[in-house]
Amino acid sequence: MVAAEPILDVHDLHVRFGQQQVLRDISITVPRGQTLAIIGESGCGKTVLLKTLIGLIRPQNGFVEFEGQRIDRLTDQQIADQRTRFGFVFQNSALFDSMTIAENILFPLRQHRPHQRRQHQQEMLDRLREVGLPTSVLTKRPAELSGGMRKRVGLARALVMQPEVLLYDEPTTGLDPIVSDVINELMIRTRESYDVTSIIVTHDMKTAHKVADRVVMLYPQSRLDADEPQILFDGTPAEIDQAKDRRVAQFVRGEAGDRLMEMREAAN
Repeated sequence: MVAAEPILDVHDLHVRFGQQQVLRDISITVPRGQTLAIIGESGCGKTVLLKTLIGLIRPQNGFVEFEGQRIDRLTDQQIADQRTRFGFVFQNSALFDSMTIAENILFPLRQHRPHQRRQHQQEMLDRLREVGLPTSVLTKRPAELSGGMRKRVGLARALVMQPEVLLYDEPTTGLDPIVSDVINELMIRTRESYDVTSIIVTHDMKTAHKVADRVVMLYPQSRLDADEPQILFDGTPAEIDQAKDRRVAQFVRGEAGDRLMEMREAAN
């Protein structure tokens, strides 16, 4: 089998905010069509990495390539154009409270394809059907919907531009197990329907096991020795269950281990 060509390449990435180093020496290659889950405890830099991939955060060192093109060498307009090839599903859905659901879903199309208005309505209805929502929600506002429905609206909005890469930031956070599994199934169906590359930031190991082809685990930079890699694991969901690293095993099993003692020491 011929390996898929990379769609995203991360090279020796370093990101810090002031004196706080968040990402250090991160290198990841994402083949086209792969679903990658990025896991790790809060504060390890998962969302920072996601935002760096699309140029929302510029690294101090290292670079990101999209289809072989370094994004740090693009103009602001070129980066904006490139982002239309990405779909971003935010942790809190990030819907506009003052807009109806229809206006929220149509927003990217009106911003980036204003001259194709005849196609907008059908595009919106197609995406709404794909995420399993009735047309009756279109006149409602986000506050009138449940958390799970807002997540699905966020996915519909991300899909209207028919992206090549989908970025999910904690897609199942705050949802009950049943609704979380609905979102997992939607991510699987979306990958199959669109042949899209997906990168999922998550704490949810069930999501990682069910949806991902590959799992990368980051560890908080502040708790690593200078010579320790920040990527503790890079492999398949099946392989992470057998990981030898104590920190990886504890995260997978949801065990506190030494963390309570570390938190107490940090508080003193």
